[in-house]
Amino acid sequence: MKRIALLKERQAGNAGTATSTGSHCPVSGLWSPDRDPHTVLSFFEGHVFPAFDGVPTVWRRRSAGAVPAR
Repeated sequence: MKRIALLKERQAGNAGTATSTGSHCPVSGLWSPDRDPHTVLSFFEGHVFPAFDGVPTVWRRRSAGAVPAR
């Protein structure tokens, strides 16, 4: 049987996560495409990451206060 992780445990284990277009979001939160780190979008766990501006990209998880300065 699959073990269900506690919310804090899952968030700590997925901090700094990066994943690519077409894969499922591992944890709900704010994500930015590598091509434009100033764009921040919200995705829910299980959502399939889209392409950004029509191009496959790597998505990186952001914390609410850690958006890069321009």
